[in-house]
Amino acid sequence: MKTVLAEIITIGDELLYGQVVDTNSAWMGAELTKLGIRVQQITSVSDNEAHIISTLNDARTRADIILITGGLGPTKDDLTKTVLTSYFHTSLKLHEPSLADISAIFRKRNIDITELNRQQAFLPESCTPIRNAIGTAPGMWFEEDGKVFVSMPGVPFEMKLMMTELILPKLKAYFKTPEIIHKVIQTTGIAESILAERIEDWETNLPPHIKLAYLPSLSGVRLRLTGQGDEATILEQELDNEVKKLQHIIPGYIFAIGEIPLEEAIGILLKDRNLTIATAESCTGGYLAHKLTSIAGSSAYFQGSIIAYHNEVKIRELNVKKETLLQHGAVSEATVREMAENVCLKFNTDVGVATSGIAGPGGGTPEKPVGTIWVACAFKGKTVAKLIHYNKDRKLNIEYTAMVALNLIRQTLLASVEE
Repeated sequence: MKTVLAEIITIGDELLYGQVVDTNSAWMGAELTKLGIRVQQITSVSDNEAHIISTLNDARTRADIILITGGLGPTKDDLTKTVLTSYFHTSLKLHEPSLADISAIFRKRNIDITELNRQQAFLPESCTPIRNAIGTAPGMWFEEDGKVFVSMPGVPFEMKLMMTELILPKLKAYFKTPEIIHKVIQTTGIAESILAERIEDWETNLPPHIKLAYLPSLSGVRLRLTGQGDEATILEQELDNEVKKLQHIIPGYIFAIGEIPLEEAIGILLKDRNLTIATAESCTGGYLAHKLTSIAGSSAYFQGSIIAYHNEVKIRELNVKKETLLQHGAVSEATVREMAENVCLKFNTDVGVATSGIAGPGGGTPEKPVGTIWVACAFKGKTVAKLIHYNKDRKLNIEYTAMVALNLIRQTLLASVEE
């Protein structure tokens, strides 16, 4: 079955100036994938007629579907409708149902319709109008040489309603598309290059209709398997089989199947085992606690946190020994171990996790440069500590430390089961 390809064109100087972030394209890409339509390219263009036309000409050489957002407002800088009218060699004509929708919106607001807004009801004669039930800019559907062009407003909630209720069903009926299914395998604690080496043989032997993508982030590497075929049930089974193979190859690094963040996976582990946790944080300043409590239902396992930024707080609130701080310093294995163990005692929890380090940009020394960070996890009378040398900017050091700490919790809990 032929792959149906789409391109997305977003129009507006505000996108190029960085004044508005394009969230439309990501949403459309996800929805099109569900229909088995593959997005080939996403392009943002200025409010310039020549630029828009050249982009349309390029897109039609590559794609079956060209989806356009933006430039349908009532002001002079909104050129999309005028350009499309010229591009398809047609003329504008009043579309009475669109005028009725626009008039109803103004009546609801108890204001008179403006002439500029009335002009929005004039649409290219060769298009199929697409109703905009909640805005003043109707959409337009064009067909030419087997290609489909769809123009929609750039306002996200207007575009999404139009796509969901009208355009996606129409595209599904117009094109016979294959099934496309994604499976996401979440890994952490292993670098992308090392991961690629570990799974090279498995990746090489994937069937031709199943592709693998590496999606690295601060928390780890997401592996996305994308399968394409005619039968969804068969394809789903094939993907599940490949996931099972992968789970045997790198079992210690996979923390979830599906779009689940690491902190949610930790929460599931804690809830399943009826365990509680508390944090003692210095360099992360509460960010680790924020990650853990960002998950709904975290009150079932999260008890509390001490942000022991100053050494006096470490001593007073966490009973870290003065001798430990004097002999080893705040950024040390000895200190972070005491923090993790004592926060368990303070909150009467099963698990305690602690962080202490130099997030930067200042505070580093030749012996302990910026990015030197210790994390520790205490559980069942045992404490595991880990040294990090990340040496990035302050924000990244804090975020990365929290991810390492979360993974240390995961590894500690899993190791306790294996013992």
